[in-house]
Amino acid sequence: MAKKAEIKIYDNLNETRSWELEHEISCDTMWDMLYGENRHQRAGILKTEGMADFEIMDNKTLSYNEVISITELANIVSEFYDVCAVAIVKHAAPCGVALAPTIEEAYNKAFDCDPMASFFGAIGFSQKVDYEVAKHLNSMSVKLIIAPDFEDKALSLLKENKAIKIVKLNTSLKDYKALAQKEVQVTPFGILYQDFNTINLGKDSFKVVTKTKPTTEQIEDAVFAWKISKYARSNSIVIAKDFKTVAISQGFVSPVNAVEVAMNTACDNAKGAILASDNTLPTVDCIYAAAQGRIAVIIQPGGAQNEEKLIELADKYNIAMIITGIKNYKH
Repeated sequence: MAKKAEIKIYDNLNETRSWELEHEISCDTMWDMLYGENRHQRAGILKTEGMADFEIMDNKTLSYNEVISITELANIVSEFYDVCAVAIVKHAAPCGVALAPTIEEAYNKAFDCDPMASFFGAIGFSQKVDYEVAKHLNSMSVKLIIAPDFEDKALSLLKENKAIKIVKLNTSLKDYKALAQKEVQVTPFGILYQDFNTINLGKDSFKVVTKTKPTTEQIEDAVFAWKISKYARSNSIVIAKDFKTVAISQGFVSPVNAVEVAMNTACDNAKGAILASDNTLPTVDCIYAAAQGRIAVIIQPGGAQNEEKLIELADKYNIAMIITGIKNYKH
């Protein structure tokens, strides 16, 4: 039976504050899965009120990890629901994202970000998948595709490949963004819940702090890179140029290491590019590494103790720095 969940916090036994989760939670099982993240873990998926409307072609079922992957893909491409966007994830972590005038061009750019990681990965599209894209997908080892629609000819071709699972997202990506409202995690210490990270940059949170100023095109690239950094594991660094990621480093305990790995991955592609950080860049080593790779713009939350020194150093190397005041931790 569906029921509302309520969380109460007692403050010194004198004050009670309560919040009601906005969605009813239904315990109806959609299907049992063969296993969870690993073969020794049991798993299933439950139907919830207000969930996304989707269908799986060829009557195939999704695994636990694949549901996580399509969620991450939908989260990313929904940031760009009104343009042609393609995202590629591996182990639920983004490894290539791109925007372009056509879905084919966006796909080619995203695939070029990290071709090796794209194999056996999952790919999400913000627009209808056409036949030319389907031909490329059919020729490589892709495990999963999610898109709002498919050309008939493209769908027929993809269905011939028994290794590919095809998911059609019937909920519009614009409406999908409104569905992602709460995150819930059950721990031995209690049930954690929080609002989904739907934060966007605004005029009050976007400030150029250097004498060196970014161009209009660089600002657009910076916003693109910042949006991708929301979905990479902390500490993360996203390097992007021309609406295409050229390096994503993530899951580092040190922001400095995250910067250095991203710069090594980007190599010459870092020249004139944007560096986006989900966390505060704490030391001058981060600026030195960016300068060595000839980064043009840094976008980061700010808040370092020696921030004035970092800004001066950025100006010394003609790097524009944007402070957002927003951290995007993702564990």
